[in-house]
Amino acid sequence: MSLNSTYFIPTAKTTDTHCDKAQEPRMLHDSPQNGSECGAVRRVSREWWLHVGLLCIPLLAVYLHIPPPQLSPALNTWHSSGHFFTFRGNNVFYKESVGVVGSSDVLLLLHGFPTSSYDWYKIWDSLTQRFNRVIALDFLGFGFSDKPRPHRYSIFEQASVVEALVAHLGLSEQRINILSHDYGDTVALELLYRSDHNRSGHVTINSLCLSNGGIFPETHYPRFVQKVLKDSGFISPVLTRLINFQLFSRGIGDVFGPYTQPTEAEFWDMWTGVRINDGNLVMDSILQYINQRLKHRERWVGALTSTSTPLHMIYGPLDPVNPHPEFIQLYRKLVQRSTVSVLDEHVSHYPQLEDPTGFFNAYLSFINSF
Repeated sequence: MSLNSTYFIPTAKTTDTHCDKAQEPRMLHDSPQNGSECGAVRRVSREWWLHVGLLCIPLLAVYLHIPPPQLSPALNTWHSSGHFFTFRGNNVFYKESVGVVGSSDVLLLLHGFPTSSYDWYKIWDSLTQRFNRVIALDFLGFGFSDKPRPHRYSIFEQASVVEALVAHLGLSEQRINILSHDYGDTVALELLYRSDHNRSGHVTINSLCLSNGGIFPETHYPRFVQKVLKDSGFISPVLTRLINFQLFSRGIGDVFGPYTQPTEAEFWDMWTGVRINDGNLVMDSILQYINQRLKHRERWVGALTSTSTPLHMIYGPLDPVNPHPEFIQLYRKLVQRSTVSVLDEHVSHYPQLEDPTGFFNAYLSFINSF
């Protein structure tokens, strides 16, 4: 057969017959028309993707710069009734109410992640009927407080924020009752360590009540998004920009009981607290507290097991983050001096919001027991 004869060259077989894919065995001499058609198809494809990209860029830019939601009337009232003090150049929000006349008891409330002092609003009025002063703050990076970035957030710094607030309010010589939740539990344990070791500037703790905090790394199961954000390195800043209300509310809803879900308005109040001052952009840095708990377990769990301060745990047993019975069994084993209140079986990770009456009654029983 001469070299000018037409013959077939075998190629890898595939079912795709597009011109930019491998094809069935083809004629050696493709026609110029086929080549030009393939080139035209590729050009059209490139132009189509270019137009899609040009359309997506401004849409993405708009999305990434969406302003935070407007404050609801309830959240605006909470904000308007609060104050700010300065900690190392940053503004920290706090709210204080003067309650019972004739009592000198002071209560300090420490909130959890990723929310704010507004977590206490359902029991605030009840608490002011028992204590002379009730104080709550938004930790640095949360709620109405400043959210500096880049910044290395830590439990140690948050404890120093609390000490600075107590000094700012002229309560350094006062014995303070602390009621904490989640992230606030670990801050409370650092405060307890400093108090028991008589560190300079420490808060003198009269009593400590914890609630649903992941204080034991071995029984703590962070949510998938939390694990991704805290361990994804350079990808985390991108991911924090992609968090929106739908993702946030779904994640928060997963740690509430099925019968105690927040209302749509409550979800929006939580999300608004995060979005103020671009708080979503510092979540990855704040979430390093999970790694800090593991690193400093001996310090913080040791403070809990060795203290003579009156202790109590209020626990929502449906909590997927600190599951029942694993968490509470370990707590009772290690912290034998503490009393415990286990709420109804439908109560999950946010007991003060899911069962405010049960939560308040449990705390009142504890605070009146010594």
